[in-house]
Amino acid sequence: MTNTATTAKPNSNSAAPAENSALTSSQGVTTIADTVVQKVAGLATREITGVHALGGGAVRAFNALRERIPGATASAGQGVSVEVGERQAAVDLQIVVEYGVAIADLAKSVRRNVIGAVEQMTGLEVVEVNINVSDVHIPGDDDTDELTESGRVQ
Repeated sequence: MTNTATTAKPNSNSAAPAENSALTSSQGVTTIADTVVQKVAGLATREITGVHALGGGAVRAFNALRERIPGATASAGQGVSVEVGERQAAVDLQIVVEYGVAIADLAKSVRRNVIGAVEQMTGLEVVEVNINVSDVHIPGDDDTDELTESGRVQ
């Protein structure tokens, strides 16, 4: 896509729109809802190998129950909070990583992917991506469904 130069309206009493923003022009203003940025960031995070899940334990448990309801799906924005301004956005992620993954490298990959996806899709400048690693997923931990109420395997 090519950008065309725009000029301010000749009889406008207000200041000309900021031309350094892809979302503002003399032809109008585009606003991006927080939930849009939240979903884009969540999906971009899940694309990275080594991210097991997003959200803390309570959120993941609630969404696991919700997924059992026919027709219900987990939220794409689970574990993601954002602050969205007119031209900038900040993203906070809470993730669970796979055991054995180098967390510093994973965080760098997640940060790069989230920034790229949000900036490319929304036109907003991402000023920060904060990542909170809340847990490590160990293969075999999902087998806890086999426990009975007494805590013993049948």
